[in-house]
Amino acid sequence: MGSNYHAVGWIARRIAFGLKNGDWRQIGPVTTPALRDSHCAKQRGADMPFDRSIKIAPSILSADFANLGAEIQAIEAQGADWIHVDPMDGHFVPNLTIGPNVVAAIRPHVTTFMDVHLMISPADPYIGAFAKAGSDMITVHAEAGPHLHRSLQSVRAEGKMAGVALNMTTPLDHVVDILDDIDMILIMTINPGFGGQKFTHAMIDKVARCRAMIGDRPIHIQVDGGIDSTTAPLVAKAGANVLVAGSAVFRGGSVAQPDVYGDNIRAIRDAAQSVL
Repeated sequence: MGSNYHAVGWIARRIAFGLKNGDWRQIGPVTTPALRDSHCAKQRGADMPFDRSIKIAPSILSADFANLGAEIQAIEAQGADWIHVDPMDGHFVPNLTIGPNVVAAIRPHVTTFMDVHLMISPADPYIGAFAKAGSDMITVHAEAGPHLHRSLQSVRAEGKMAGVALNMTTPLDHVVDILDDIDMILIMTINPGFGGQKFTHAMIDKVARCRAMIGDRPIHIQVDGGIDSTTAPLVAKAGANVLVAGSAVFRGGSVAQPDVYGDNIRAIRDAAQSVL
């Protein structure tokens, strides 16, 4: 049963990520017009100056998937700083979302910064494809493979900013020896896989310890999970500066009523900035 489970999981991931038959390890070649177009896009991430101010990164996992381009344009117009994208493989986390073809398709609609959080195991075979799709930052999970430093080197080799995500039970020790190789540490404040979960308050101390650990290094601290106007000041005071919010941004709004998105984004930002 175990071998069948893994085989089905691998086939599902190949379908979701738009892979064709052949050697999956040679995922580098650009295979669709959207990917080819995005490959020529300006790589903003590598040249972006470091800034520790509060950034709101709406997760499009909570957006209308039938209208992603317009949703991205709406939240950017309403004050989003980054666009957070969550590819999931149905194996590392219990959900199956989007692959590099979708990332390439939405890339032309993103004028800010595309932050791609890979909830995929293994991640290494897909880094090239997500890079060519137009990611500015690629974040891999410390738990997703045995050679985290090698994964980060792969991201860097693509000219992208590199982040490391830590699940709630993964200690900060996993990144202490690679701090000079990363641009961001993502601390999960929920169990990854689905939006709309409640914030885990025990992670506030982890954020504070992470902030002390990085010192004056130019490393962003991102938090993801249950972030809203109530929890934003808690993580901001602890040292987080990039706040991923899905349900709290998209709740009550739409492309036809984008002002609600703006109200939600401002509420989260104002709450976070109130403690700084």
